[in-house]
Amino acid sequence: MRGVVIGIEIDARAALMRRHKQPLYRLILAQIGDPDEALDLLQESFVAAHAALSRYDRDRSLRAWLARIAINKCRDWHRRRRVRHMLARVLPIEAGERVADGAADTETNAIGRDDLARTLADIARLPAPLREPLLLCTIHELSQAEAAQALGISAKAVETRIRRARAALAAAA
Repeated sequence: MRGVVIGIEIDARAALMRRHKQPLYRLILAQIGDPDEALDLLQESFVAAHAALSRYDRDRSLRAWLARIAINKCRDWHRRRRVRHMLARVLPIEAGERVADGAADTETNAIGRDDLARTLADIARLPAPLREPLLLCTIHELSQAEAAQALGISAKAVETRIRRARAALAAAA
């Protein structure tokens, strides 16, 4: 009987991952801009979600809860990246060459891809309080109320931050 229960639990977790994998990947990719790193962070997000599933409050939106976990993983990644860049400046040149600089693709052929890369870079440069609500509502397709719940702020604050993020992106263009 215990094996059946474990099998059901594994099936439920696999279904959870299948259903939310693409939206979370898009959210993470938009946050960090590197497809390979985004896959790693997606995996880390699901591992963290599975570990915390027993503590999930079923009265709250599952999408918002998963998005919160993914955003926290992205924040951790950004912190680690800042430390690597700081070390690259401090270490001798030979050691600095071994530190990854996070550079994305080489030259691209399509103008559309260049525009997309530029837009993703502009989004990545937004401060987290502006970037996160924008991505949750546009990429992850959460409602403003769900984004507010995920971020622990009011829906009005989400609306204001999205407006400010869009204005900042328009000014950068």
